[in-house]
Formats: sequence, structure tokens, C-alpha cells
Amino acid sequence: MAAVLLPFLAACDQTPTGRNQLALVPEPIMRDLGQDAFEQMKQGQTVVTDATVRTRVECIAGRIVEAAGRQYPQSDAPGVWEIVVFENDTPNAFALPGGRIGIHTGVLEVAETSGQLAAIIGHEVGHLLANHGNERLTQQLGIKAGMVLIGMFGEIESQQLLQALGIGAQLGIVLPFSRAHEREADQMGLQLMAAAGFPPAESVELWRNMARQAGDQPMEFLSTHPGHESRINMLKSQLDTVDSLYRQAQPADC
Repeated sequence: MAAVLLPFLAACDQTPTGRNQLALVPEPIMRDLGQDAFEQMKQGQTVVTDATVRTRVECIAGRIVEAAGRQYPQSDAPGVWEIVVFENDTPNAFALPGGRIGIHTGVLEVAETSGQLAAIIGHEVGHLLANHGNERLTQQLGIKAGMVLIGMFGEIESQQLLQALGIGAQLGIVLPFSRAHEREADQMGLQLMAAAGFPPAESVELWRNMARQAGDQPMEFLSTHPGHESRINMLKSQLDTVDSLYRQAQPADC
């Protein structure tokens, strides 16, 4: 019996913040899904090639990823990260399994400083480090331990899993994460941007900008996220806890 339960128990883990998590989809499948979906997006959308934009985004992302290795060394971080800017006015950003992060040009308009953009990228890296995509897909599919044991993944086409994730060539956006996932990604992103040398208070300004742009109606990026004020208040309450990380970090010059 112990041998039968072992695969299920091994999948019961904790996120980097200590929250209990159930993520049953094998990681190779998650990486393949992320790669397939990202390729669909790059083929179906316009990728920004402007050197100035790319250099700035890659500089910020590089600092965040480097900080992630220091702050969360036990996380199963991707060996290679891919950051792509898409020509899209919607202020959106997303993370896909396997270290793929997409940023819309609309976000670059809302994020007025490099620190604010670092808050966005740190948030998305937090999603990936906390394995939120796997957890969400497990929830979406209603996976049971017995299904895993009989090899259900060998019988499901990749496209079906993409649809369960909410990913498709025409949708061009990842699954909506839960509010718990969003709060956790906010917390991790705040630590990452501070450790990377970006002023953590910029995260609060970013979401104030988001709230102003959204007006009374939630934007697509915020539709499954915590409310503006609750998110801002949470970030403000955490600023003192990450202040030492920021003061010890080399200031970012992206």
C-alpha cells in the first residue's frame, strides 16, 4: 500500500512561502505545455524587436532571476528563462511553465519606472517558482491519485491539456490564477524586486497606476486578482519586512 501511495504523497509539497500545495502533473508535461503554448503565442502575435525595449526588459528580468536564485535556492527554478515582449495594448503579463514570461507593451505604459516593471516581472517569476500553473491545472482537471497511477496523461492529448489550462492560439493568455496564488506571487515578487535592488515601494505605485487605468471596471489582468485597495494595503504592510533586502542589494541600474 505504501508503494501505491508514494507517488501521491510525493506530489503533496509546499510552496516557497510554506503554503501546502497539491500539484500532480509531471513536470516534463508542464514544461512541454509551456513551450508549446509560448510558441503558439509567438507565431500568432507580434513580438517586439526594438533593441531599447528588449535591453531594458532583459536587464530587469536578469536582475530578478538572479535574485530568485539567492532568495529561493530550494525552488525548482527553470535552467533557462525566456522573456518576450508582445505588441499588445492590454496591460497584461503572464507566466508559463518552463520559465516563459510574456509582457504586453500595454504594461510598459502603466509601469512608469524600471522598479514598477520589476514588480510585474517579480510577480510572474513568483508564479513560476511557486509552481502555480501545476497546482491550478491539477485543480482544473480534478486529478485523483488513482488517475495518475493508471497513467492518464498518456491518454490525453497535449491540446486537451492546453485547453484545460485556458491556453490556445486564439486566446493567447494563460489560465486565471486564484486570489491565493496572486497574493503569494505578490509577496514573492516584492521580495525578489527588493533583493534585486529595485525600490520595493515602487510596487505600491505600480498598482495605484493599475487601479487608475482600470477605473470602476477590473481590467483583464486584474479580473481574478485581489481588489486594488486590498492588494496595495498588503504590499504596503510588507515594505518594512523587505527593507533590509533592498538596503543590502546593489542598486539596479536598468
